[in-house]
Amino acid sequence: MPGQEGPLPYRFPIPLLKGVLRGRCKRFFAEVELENGQQVTAHCPNTGPMTGVCQVGAPVCLSYHPDPRRKLAYTWEMIQVGEVWVGINTGLPNRLVEWGLQQGWFPQLAQFSRWRREVVWGKSRVDFLLEGPGGCAYLEVKNTTWAVGSCALFPDTVTTRGQKHLEDLMEIRRQGQRALLLYWINRADCTEFAPGAERDPRYARLFHQALQAGVEVLPYRVEVSPQGIRPLGLAKLVA
Repeated sequence: MPGQEGPLPYRFPIPLLKGVLRGRCKRFFAEVELENGQQVTAHCPNTGPMTGVCQVGAPVCLSYHPDPRRKLAYTWEMIQVGEVWVGINTGLPNRLVEWGLQQGWFPQLAQFSRWRREVVWGKSRVDFLLEGPGGCAYLEVKNTTWAVGSCALFPDTVTTRGQKHLEDLMEIRRQGQRALLLYWINRADCTEFAPGAERDPRYARLFHQALQAGVEVLPYRVEVSPQGIRPLGLAKLVA
């Protein structure tokens, strides 16, 4: 990966396999032709529309897990859009946020030395409860792949679940606790972030209400490559 200065990048534990996307079926499956010509069906760990990044004929990378308990041995990890790789595995950002907390990726969260995942709050679950000498904070993580120019946008479709998370974070603030929302910008070509009002106007309204209520927004950029993922720091919030 170019530019190794700064915090330690995350390396994939096993080499990824390169191929070309030949199609996507029923949201959960991707048809891929590997470099050796083999045609495989891979699990697609992103059930959304993948606006602007699901491009048939584009280079992709898969991970391979030959576990007999799995229905599909391959998982679609990333796709190349233009000159940039875009991470599409929605199960990875939460794991990488935890890894990044250990590695010091987030200066804004440096005061927290302990954390717990999937913490129950009311009738909901929040991705992280961060704890430190100065108190605690609730942190929700959202994966972002849709871009218009250099601006990353979330969401790319109506998300009632995402709306509920914003309402929960505002309620956490009303109760006097710290609430944070980290948008994991899974591509290196975006330097700005805004809510995707075109796709979910209600989410955008709630987003602005959350900002006014004191919810802290961290639009976090990463560089994705077949070798691993490197932190790039915060994008500019233009909402």
